[in-house]
Amino acid sequence: MILERETAIVEAILFLETDPIEPARLARYAQLSRDIVDRALMILKDKYSDSQHGIELIEISGGIQFSPKQELWDLLKEHYGRKNEHRLSKAALETLSIIAYSQPITRVEIDNIRGVSSTNMVKQLQDRGFVKAVGKKDVPGKPIQYGTTRDFLKTFRLNSISDLPHLDDIDRERFELESDEP
Repeated sequence: MILERETAIVEAILFLETDPIEPARLARYAQLSRDIVDRALMILKDKYSDSQHGIELIEISGGIQFSPKQELWDLLKEHYGRKNEHRLSKAALETLSIIAYSQPITRVEIDNIRGVSSTNMVKQLQDRGFVKAVGKKDVPGKPIQYGTTRDFLKTFRLNSISDLPHLDDIDRERFELESDEP
């Protein structure tokens, strides 16, 4: 097999890493060229795509990591996933969805979409590492704008925000601010 040793090195590093690792860093750790690492990743993706394996290589938040296959994760997540005390409330999920689809967005804009104060929900999402301040809006008062974090992407198994499910027209309206114009 071509690149046996190199592929084994990349596989071992991926096994040892607990967080997604960017291909450039993977190449540095493996002391291999980026081209060789990319080829080794292709070999590993192909190998683990076989139904006899319970894990696969996935891309999350710009990095690569091993993860249980989705169909198996659905069976295992209750025991191995986050425990019930880490689950988000419906209000927190609603707030997180608004931020994810509308970022960057201010707290007042979130409040206007939800129709209620989001102060506590935004704070809770920041405490959990799903949301962070990403800047200030260029309007009077310079309110803080919020966006999602890398932990958000990792938790929800997304490589980037563009991997969020697409909204149909009805759902999209829920995430838009009402206009004052007639």
